[in-house]
Amino acid sequence: MAIGMSELKKGLKIEIDGVPYRIVEYQHVKPGKGAAFVRAKIKSFLDGKVIEKTFHAGDKCEEPNLVEKTMQYLYHDGEMFQFMDTETYEQIALSDDQVGDVAKWMLDGTNVQILFHNNKAISVDVPQIVELKIIETAPNFKGDTSSGGKKPATLETGAVVQIPFHVLEGEVIRVNTETAEYVEKVK
Repeated sequence: MAIGMSELKKGLKIEIDGVPYRIVEYQHVKPGKGAAFVRAKIKSFLDGKVIEKTFHAGDKCEEPNLVEKTMQYLYHDGEMFQFMDTETYEQIALSDDQVGDVAKWMLDGTNVQILFHNNKAISVDVPQIVELKIIETAPNFKGDTSSGGKKPATLETGAVVQIPFHVLEGEVIRVNTETAEYVEKVK
């Protein structure tokens, strides 16, 4: 189905020249002379790059063939990340480039959302909040307050986040994966 200029809006998924994009920002421009147009910033699902694109009245773009599946992260075999479809038990392997920075939030057994474009995996999304164990951090010092500063902590996946002084090594914390920030200690 073709998408016209008037149907464009923030968050809409479109396909241009075989590449799927998401509209992250758009502005309808009506100049004093000439026809109206839409200036949009679009983000590629394939490489994450944001580009600016202008759409005029007759321009059409396609709706991409995107499917999102819940899959379980199994393990990293040294070269590839192995995932299993939770419904069909079918396995796929993705490279470090395909998985990207979200790898630092994945433990074996974590359920993730994998986006497929024309039956080819293009991106991996982890849950917004994950629970991870602290494996290394500085000890608690006398005089530290729970509302005071922060210290770095290495988590079991290798990710490093800033945590309050009162949180200790061996404890499990919740982390926001979008901002890489400490949320709370798991009780």
